[in-house]
Amino acid sequence: VIFLHGLGDTGHGWAEAFAGIRSSHIKYICPHAPVMPVTLNMNMAMPSWFNIIGLSPDSQEDESGIKRAAENVKALIEQEVKNGIPSNRIILGGFSQGGALSLYTALTTQQKLAGVTALSCWLPLQSSFPQGPISGVNKDISILQCHGDCDPLVPLMFGTLTVEKLKSLVNPANVTFKTYESMMHSSCQQ
Repeated sequence: VIFLHGLGDTGHGWAEAFAGIRSSHIKYICPHAPVMPVTLNMNMAMPSWFNIIGLSPDSQEDESGIKRAAENVKALIEQEVKNGIPSNRIILGGFSQGGALSLYTALTTQQKLAGVTALSCWLPLQSSFPQGPISGVNKDISILQCHGDCDPLVPLMFGTLTVEKLKSLVNPANVTFKTYESMMHSSCQQ
């Protein structure tokens, strides 16, 4: 499992969370995003997979930064493959910005993946994807997307729009969308 943290966070917190459920046959990798200025946060430097310019569906996106970050995640996948882990046993996951990057990477990689778990996030660069199904190796990938219905940072509408797009790109029977009542921009034990 390669799990990507959200904006301003590090992989440490998620690594600790996974330590409590660690199984001897599952390896968790929780990398850290580089520190960079983030336009959304008044150019303050913080851990970020890519620049975020705004939080509305029509905000400009950091296309080159998103693609560069996806290539870095693809390199992590390739390293695990070199270490003897078949790519179809690798799950990408992430929270918020990390979930967004996980979705984008899974839909653009040439490596067949086991699945994606995307928490409180959106699909970046949606308009760059085809109107119909993708033809890549992950057209039948399983995707679990979870979102709190009271999320003020990444509103539920983003999750709803994302799941609609995902169902048009991959086998819709493999896309699961779960909402959590009264949950803000956070995760829960479920």
